[in-house]
Amino acid sequence: MKFDTPAGQNPIDRLTVVGKPTDRIDGKFKTTGTAAYAYERHDVVPNQAYGYALGAGIAKGRVRRIDTEAAKRAPGVLAIVTTLDTPKLGLGKMNVASLFGGDQVQHYHQAIAVVVAETFEQARAASFLVSVDYAPEAGKFDLAAEAKAAKPVEGSSGEGSGGGAEDRHGDFEGAFAEAPVTLDQTYTTPDESHAMMEPHATIAAWDGDRLTLWTSNQMIAWTHESIAKILGIPKENVRIDSPYIGGGFGGKLFVRSDAVLAALGAKAAGRPVKLALTRPLVINNTTHRPATIQNIRIGATRDGHITAIAHVSTSGNLQDGKPETAVDQTKLLYAGANRLTAMRLAHLDLPEGNSMRAPGEAPGLMALELAMDEMAETLGLDPVEFRIRNDTQVDPGKPERPFSHRDFVGCLKRGAEAFGWDKRNPKPGQVRDGQWRVGLGMAAGFRNNLLMKSGARVRLDRTGTVTVETDMTDVGTGSYTIIAQTAAEMMGVPLDRVVVRLGDSAYPVSAGSGGQFGANNATSGVYAACVKLREGVAQRLGINSADAVFEDGQVRSGNRAVPLGEAASAGELSAEDSIEYGDLSKKQQQSTFAGHFVEVGVDVDTAEVRVRRMLAVCAAGRILNPKSARSQVIGGMTMGVGAALMEELAVDAKRGFFANHDLAGYEVPVHADIPHQEVIFLDEVDPQSSPMKAKGVGELGICGVGAAVANAIYNATGVRVRDYPITLDKLLARMPDAA
Repeated sequence: MKFDTPAGQNPIDRLTVVGKPTDRIDGKFKTTGTAAYAYERHDVVPNQAYGYALGAGIAKGRVRRIDTEAAKRAPGVLAIVTTLDTPKLGLGKMNVASLFGGDQVQHYHQAIAVVVAETFEQARAASFLVSVDYAPEAGKFDLAAEAKAAKPVEGSSGEGSGGGAEDRHGDFEGAFAEAPVTLDQTYTTPDESHAMMEPHATIAAWDGDRLTLWTSNQMIAWTHESIAKILGIPKENVRIDSPYIGGGFGGKLFVRSDAVLAALGAKAAGRPVKLALTRPLVINNTTHRPATIQNIRIGATRDGHITAIAHVSTSGNLQDGKPETAVDQTKLLYAGANRLTAMRLAHLDLPEGNSMRAPGEAPGLMALELAMDEMAETLGLDPVEFRIRNDTQVDPGKPERPFSHRDFVGCLKRGAEAFGWDKRNPKPGQVRDGQWRVGLGMAAGFRNNLLMKSGARVRLDRTGTVTVETDMTDVGTGSYTIIAQTAAEMMGVPLDRVVVRLGDSAYPVSAGSGGQFGANNATSGVYAACVKLREGVAQRLGINSADAVFEDGQVRSGNRAVPLGEAASAGELSAEDSIEYGDLSKKQQQSTFAGHFVEVGVDVDTAEVRVRRMLAVCAAGRILNPKSARSQVIGGMTMGVGAALMEELAVDAKRGFFANHDLAGYEVPVHADIPHQEVIFLDEVDPQSSPMKAKGVGELGICGVGAAVANAIYNATGVRVRDYPITLDKLLARMPDAA
């Protein structure tokens, strides 16, 4: 199905199933432990052995020798494969560093061997007997030290954010010099880890020259293609199966070493092999969100209208790596004729930097929305009012290109009213609640809407049961449920008459899970397949498809009503189709918006910060399932609190690795840390986006939250911190007197 004109009235608009706050249909499996994750697929293939991965003990250099003799003699050992035994493997889709093979070490904990044994304990014990001789080389591990040598680069996150090395509109320097009120500040964000609960894990089994991987991965088609390329085998000889994923946040978008090592280990041992990366390898061997240094300059008139805005971001990565696209939202969020955005990239020898939830916008808004608050204070304006004054209904760099739908101001006004913003004391450090200094802060949220081709197969049997098959994944987001809701709405059946099967490369290729593009595109693919199935049903029943009404398990036309299952009485009906997009998104800018509001308490003696309440107001097209969408947003809000207050991968600048590489040293918040979180969805649709008239909301929940927390801390204490995370040491010495 080609989507190249705005959506008109269609069956989804009935909203009998879609749009309802529906319980997750996979929830009962998650809560009872019967949803088997990758490492727990004990029944898929017999006689599974255990793999244990070894990571390099240097950050840069060469592996000279690996002695495995003692390890091979250890109890239970079946096989050992080393990087010196294996020619350097090809790179998969979007991999930067080699996952295995050859003697070169590009980053710390790069995989150098896999030990396979009868039990996990035997494999781990034998791994300590492997002796490795390295030829280390000096590396570059400090972004601040390398920033001056950073080069201008263009780049894309692959998820809707990106740009050129330098993008200009108007005369920024001239307008900034002439502006009566200016701001010029630099902000930093640290390296961060995805820290998902389920580690990267895979079970691999060979049947002759055919390989099956039961793995934890967000993008089945990408991994299907990549594993074939990396191992040098035909794509048709590979099957990927990933029905349940215990969190990814971008860290499982691409094939990682667990899949490659499990496959190589299984081939060497002649047995199926299961392998999970240990937490240190999850953090150092896979990917992370790169640190940034961001300079923001804003020039405005005295009445608060922006005339000049510039955002320059510097990040680091391995050779051939991409920059963190932290400037993207600054191109579109606020008005202003004279604009400059630029990205710089320093070569670092740290583990690979790549996509993490809302790549680009999440760290970019942590800086931009601090700068907006600082500018509002300089102007003597309320932060909400300053943002409203600089709203735009067109792309500021291309004024001829309007937004498809933009209610950013509605988010701010609704949020301010619901949060009690009018009670905020604009003078910092004035509000006390016993031992706590209390402050309110806010920030804008922004994330682009990305359209991707997505397919599905829909089948109808004689009982009237509809089965949906697509390689779409569920990373804890509720994909099973919204896909079932879409099929139920389209075919006019109750939710319990829909079966959803996901995450198998044998199914039609979907958009996959990432970039908050999954829900809108995957359900649109199901919509397209259902349109075709409806036509097949009507033809079987001798009904004009244009007149057919699918409702209450029946197909009606005029006075005639036929049970849906009757169309399959002579045999199952099946239809397959994809949603493919035209150029609507090029003609009109498609984005999502939020207003984030936060209240914090800061202990007067210790400077400990407690987030007391949070509110997000989101404008993101039709909300397909308000219950699961709310869960996604408050999850993003919680991650944003982590970015603001605690998350930081500590770089060992001598040896080039992340020292706090476990969940004891790398702390993350949980929902229980925040007493009250609420989400309001504005009632809207965007017919330019898709036949579902939806967009995406999962990553909008994190975008802007860090700055809202930082702005609230400033309102509580009068201490402005521009270097995240805002830890006690950055507050304590500057706190007002406790008395």
